[in-house]
Amino acid sequence: MSKEKLNEFLNKKPLFYKEIDIKRMPKAFNLIKDKININTIIHIIGTNGKGSTGRFLAHTLLKKGYNVGHYTSPHILKFNERIWINGKNITDEDLETAHSRLQKLLPEISESLSYFEYTTLLAAIAFERLDFVIMEAGLGGEFDATNVFDKKTTLVTPIDYDHQNFLGNSIKEIATTKLNAIEKEAIIGKQINKIENGKCKVKSILEFAKELKPNVKIYDYLEFFEKNEIEKIKKDFKFAEFLFDNYLLAMSFLKKENLPFSINDINDLILPGRMQEIEKDLFIDVGHNPLAAKAIVNTLPKKVNLVYNTYKDKDYKKILTILKPKINKLYLIDVKNERIEDKEKIKKVANNLGIEIEDFKQIQKPMLVFGSFSVVEEFLRRYFAGKSL
Repeated sequence: MSKEKLNEFLNKKPLFYKEIDIKRMPKAFNLIKDKININTIIHIIGTNGKGSTGRFLAHTLLKKGYNVGHYTSPHILKFNERIWINGKNITDEDLETAHSRLQKLLPEISESLSYFEYTTLLAAIAFERLDFVIMEAGLGGEFDATNVFDKKTTLVTPIDYDHQNFLGNSIKEIATTKLNAIEKEAIIGKQINKIENGKCKVKSILEFAKELKPNVKIYDYLEFFEKNEIEKIKKDFKFAEFLFDNYLLAMSFLKKENLPFSINDINDLILPGRMQEIEKDLFIDVGHNPLAAKAIVNTLPKKVNLVYNTYKDKDYKKILTILKPKINKLYLIDVKNERIEDKEKIKKVANNLGIEIEDFKQIQKPMLVFGSFSVVEEFLRRYFAGKSL
């Protein structure tokens, strides 16, 4: 058993893996599942919007007097952001307590667990005896570390192309591995893609889910709301418009459970990194794929200067093509991460698209920081340090 503090222990584990051992997490969980007491779990799967959907739901349940935990990933500035309990990020002390207990429960196998697998079990221990626990999948669904738990309901956010090297190259393949995580019941949120059969688009994600899981109750999130009710709620929704369907998906769970809610419950909610205006005309968004780029374009009222960088496995040509109508100039920010794409390759793509590009040196408003959690993290570290470089 390791006697290292959590930070030292996790620092030895890579954040990204080229291959995933799908048997390791179930094996570890089976060793300890009878020794941890975790209650009602709502599982969130999908490509975009998992974090905001989970936080809308967690915050509203908290406002209704329940004890709630929300597991989300990745974090922006500090690991504690991943484990949210009753309105606050977990403290360093509580993290170390959970780490110490997990080390005792898994003295031999803990070293072999991936970063995300270990922290998922860490969250489970931290969430013991809470009324509701919201678990957000990290990658996919069927083989994700969060899928080992017994789930009451699965919420499905928009499914789109992302992580194709792990999940498949078609929407059907990606949707299959995500939707296979559904266990007892699911609510399908707004979807923009359909499942293709050859060249013909033949069925919706909702229809496909019902076909894939014929013995499970599958709901459409909109069936819980009257049209005039949606319009009334939307008038008082203060967040970016592209987050509204995520809110409805979260509230559809409360509707299904006959639990009351009000749009006013989220008046004091802050969604870090989700089109967050940290000062006038300076926005940050952790989006990193074409679907997120489309949402950004539809939200921005005017052109902005874009602070950007991206991972090698992202379709950044498509992302920049989508963003181009709203970009004045692209400022490339240096990010230390082994997954980050070579700067010259990004510059070449931007130049070919007719986007003016230069290295980031200082804030030039109006400005949007976008591209990944790593990009937002790097920008915020400089921002809070009071310098641009």
